[in-house]
Amino acid sequence: ISPVPPYSREQPIFTTRAHVFQIDPSTKKNWVPASKQAVTVSYFYDSTRNSYRIISVDGAKVIINSTITPNMTFTKTSQKFGQWADSRANTVFGLGFPSEQQLTKFAEKFQEVKEAAKLARDRSQEKIETSSNHSQESGRETPSSTRASSVNGTDDEKASHGGPAEAHLKSENDKLKIALAQSSSNVKKWETELQTLRESNARLTTALQESAASVEHWKKQFSACKEENDRLRSKIEELEEQCNEINKEKERNAQLSRRLQELETELQDKELELEELRKQGEIIPQLMSECESVSQQLEAAEKKNKDLEEKVRTLRTEVEESKHRQTNLKTELKNFLDVLDGKIDELHDFRQGLSKLGVDN
Repeated sequence: ISPVPPYSREQPIFTTRAHVFQIDPSTKKNWVPASKQAVTVSYFYDSTRNSYRIISVDGAKVIINSTITPNMTFTKTSQKFGQWADSRANTVFGLGFPSEQQLTKFAEKFQEVKEAAKLARDRSQEKIETSSNHSQESGRETPSSTRASSVNGTDDEKASHGGPAEAHLKSENDKLKIALAQSSSNVKKWETELQTLRESNARLTTALQESAASVEHWKKQFSACKEENDRLRSKIEELEEQCNEINKEKERNAQLSRRLQELETELQDKELELEELRKQGEIIPQLMSECESVSQQLEAAEKKNKDLEEKVRTLRTEVEESKHRQTNLKTELKNFLDVLDGKIDELHDFRQGLSKLGVDN
C-alpha cells in the first residue's frame, strides 16, 4: 500500500535517487540493504497537518516512511553516505548517493525541512498559548467590569459609605482600570502577531504553490531527460555492439598475425634444412665412394666371419668331445677313488689287526 494515498494533500518538494540501508536491529552496528538498487527518495509536505515526511518506495514495498521532527539530525558519515535516526520507527536510515554533490543537496534540504518543522511547531504552540490567554482574559474582564460597576454603585450607596471605604474602593477601581488597559494592549499585540502569522502563512502558501509548479516543471524536465537517457542508452548499446565487433575483428587480425609469424618462422627453418640438404648433397659422391669401399670391406669381413664361424663350429665340436672325455675320466676317476677307498679301509683294518696281535704278544 502506498504511503501517499491519491486523496492526500501531500506534495513532493524534493526528489533524488539513492541506495537505502537500515541499521541491523540485532547488532545496531551493521547496515542491512533495504533496496537491491538505487530507488527514488522524496520529501513530502502535508499542508493540512503542516508536516514533512521522507518517503521511498521500492516496487510495492515502502522502505522509508519517516516524519521529520525538529529533534532529528542528518549526519554525513562519508563523502557519499549519510544517516538519520527515527525514534518513531525505532531504526536508523542510511542513504548511499552516487556523488558527494547529491548528498550535500539532500543534507541541505533536510536542514531546511527540519527548520520548517520547528517553525510550524513553535507557531502551533503560540496559537495554543494565544487562545488560552484570550480565554483567561475574557474570564478576567467580565468579573472586573461587574466589580467596577459594583464598586462605583449608585448615588445612594455612595452616600451610605464613609470616607476610608470610599478611598479604598477608588484605589481598587484604579488598579482594575490599569489591568484593563494592559489587557487591551495585549490584545493589540496578539492581533499584530496573528496578522504576522497570517502573512507568513500566505508566504508559505505562495512558496508551496511555486514549489508545486517547480515540481511539475522538474517532472517534465525529468521525463525529457529520461527519454534522452533512453535514447543515449540505446545509442551506447549500439556503439558497444560495434566495439565488440571491432574487438573481435582485432582479435582475428591478431591471430592471423601470430599465424603469419609462425609460418615465416617455419619457412626460415625449412630454408635452413634445405641448405643443409644441399650441403649434404655435395658430399654424396664422396660418401658413395666411401660406401663402396665399406661394402668391399664388409664383404671381406663377412668372408672372414664365415671362416671364423666354421672354426667356431669345429672348436665347439672339439669342446663337446673334450667335455665327453672329461665326463668319462671323471667317472673312471670316481670308480678308482672308490676302489682306492676300499683298499685303504682294508689296509686300515689290517693294520689294526696287526696292532692288536702285537699287543697280545
